[in-house]
Amino acid sequence: MRLSVIGCGHLGIPHAAAMAELGHEVIGVDVDQTKVDRLNAGECPIYETGLPELLARHTKGGRLRFTTDIREAAAFAELHFIGVGTPIDSDGRSYDTAQVFGAIRRLAPHLDQACTIVGKSTVSVGTCAKVTALAQRLAPAGDGVDLAWNPEFLREGHAVEDTLRPDRIIAGLTTAAAEKAIRSVYAEILDAGVPLFVTDPATAELAKGAANSFLALKISYINAVADMCDAAGGDIGQIVEILGIDPRIGAGGMRPGIGYGGGCLPKDVRAFTASARRLGSGHAAALLRAAEVINENRVGVAMALITRALGDRPLAGARVNVWGAAFKPGTNDVRESPALALAHTLQHAGATVTVHDPQAVATAAARNPELDYTDDLAVSVDGAELVVLATEWPEYRHADPEALAPRPTTALLVDCRTTLDPEPWRTAGWTVHQLGRPAEDYRTAP
Repeated sequence: MRLSVIGCGHLGIPHAAAMAELGHEVIGVDVDQTKVDRLNAGECPIYETGLPELLARHTKGGRLRFTTDIREAAAFAELHFIGVGTPIDSDGRSYDTAQVFGAIRRLAPHLDQACTIVGKSTVSVGTCAKVTALAQRLAPAGDGVDLAWNPEFLREGHAVEDTLRPDRIIAGLTTAAAEKAIRSVYAEILDAGVPLFVTDPATAELAKGAANSFLALKISYINAVADMCDAAGGDIGQIVEILGIDPRIGAGGMRPGIGYGGGCLPKDVRAFTASARRLGSGHAAALLRAAEVINENRVGVAMALITRALGDRPLAGARVNVWGAAFKPGTNDVRESPALALAHTLQHAGATVTVHDPQAVATAAARNPELDYTDDLAVSVDGAELVVLATEWPEYRHADPEALAPRPTTALLVDCRTTLDPEPWRTAGWTVHQLGRPAEDYRTAP
């Protein structure tokens, strides 16, 4: 098929590249000429595992190109994906859908033949109906323009994999033509056995918010239990194993740490909470808000653990290395990053902070230039009195504790993601503290 993807950010670029990988001819549209030029040269302005290679292959092969001219996309494509940003609105609780409606206002007047518009941007329930009415009013083709809402369930860091091999596809639509278009564009994926849920638009819109909010509930729940472990001397790692073996619960998403972040989960929970209130579901809103409150307090919990780990030594004036700037591994996205929030809080408390990250140093430095950065893991710990693991990159799990031990002033490590096996580090001479776990393993105590 001939496709357009309108909006070239963390959603649009992986989607465009993945659609080209499936064999479609794809044109990406963005208002930023500099970004478009880079993309056409095969340069990826964001980091996602596997994305730079995919982008370079298909721009070079001619199956994927980018433009700022939406008229070119309208004339070229039979199906248009809307993948623009929907940041949180000025009220802090709902989506700013200005880019969605702006894209429709630019695209629709050039649609003079039947086609399908497929919304992928995350929106509040009821948006699809408004977009449909606007598109059909502005388009010369009128009601020959079909709308579907096809929410993405991408994990940042795994966006390419999740697009090409998703666990499900949801399409909210009202016409047979829109369903036919969805089945055609995803034919290869559906043929591989991935289930397609064809729903009404409202169900599709609610499904995205429900999925992300439930994940947030799991994360906040296990973080609350980790706090109880800290108070009681229990081991959150074993509790996760115990809960995870229960088929009604499962361990997926239950990783204790300093909370969720990024450009999707925080705003989706806020907007879903606001939708619950707007729909009159007060109990649902209260439950979701409780998860938010727990997440908002995670940096404070991490600071309390750091203070305990330092003992009598003051944080003010201490040299602290923070491992991690991205909000999660596999991406250079630092939006609402708990790691950066913690680094900023440490600096505000008087510490001298250096941040290391395998991929996100440039994006973090642009957003938080007041911090010092390095992309050399060994150099990052030189002279440090405290190392804080804040993003669970595999580079930290696979680091050599013996080789690193002589480099800091004090071999003290606070693992705020509870991601390391502490024993090799303790054997190498490090003192390790983890959220929700005893400072020493009771199983090896004399």
